[in-house]
Amino acid sequence: MPAPATYEDLAGRIDYPLVEPQLTDEQVVEGLKLARRYGVACAVVRPCDIDLAVRTLQGGTVRPGAVCGFPHGTQSTAGKLYEARDLLRRGAKEIDMVIAIPKMLSREFQHVQAELLQMAESCHKEGAVLKVILENHYLSDELKIIACRCAERAEADFVSTHTGYAPGGWTPEDVRLMRRHVPEEMGVKVHGIATLAEALSAIEAGAGRLGATSPGAVLDEWKQRLAPQPGAVS
Repeated sequence: MPAPATYEDLAGRIDYPLVEPQLTDEQVVEGLKLARRYGVACAVVRPCDIDLAVRTLQGGTVRPGAVCGFPHGTQSTAGKLYEARDLLRRGAKEIDMVIAIPKMLSREFQHVQAELLQMAESCHKEGAVLKVILENHYLSDELKIIACRCAERAEADFVSTHTGYAPGGWTPEDVRLMRRHVPEEMGVKVHGIATLAEALSAIEAGAGRLGATSPGAVLDEWKQRLAPQPGAVS
């Protein structure tokens, strides 16, 4: 992926996840307001908070998103589809869905494919973005590649590295692997970005979307880097 050149370029690649179970309504609203203030791409909330997110973000550029099948992807396909369609009806513009991890590990690829096809159809019918979370920690490289191919056949918009609820996180090697096995028009999302250095490393590896746990810190540092230095010749 090309390196960001402006503040808006980096901010427009950032998702702000507000999915921790202990967050209160007040904390979620505070996070949503921070997302608006920094102009990130999307604020991703828990399903119970989608109405709050849609109201708080109304009139701005930040897209309200929500997780689905979170955090382990073990819900039935019917349950995931009902959850996603309810979120879309309430105004979600992006859905971060966890792939059926047990079915991937059991090599029940037809189940995974059928689920993703239905989920993508539901999202795209409403003009929403679908991001498929692979939870790479549990998958071999072979299974990561197969999961990417399933997402491609479903015409998902992104494949994502992980939820943050597995023991392992993202690696540049995983991002490069995923980038090689999805088409150019499909993005790769990296979750768990905490610093500007991590953001730039993920982008260099091929990430097009960044789930930033501290978007303010990342973007404030980016502003400082872009600011003219004293004595510099313009």
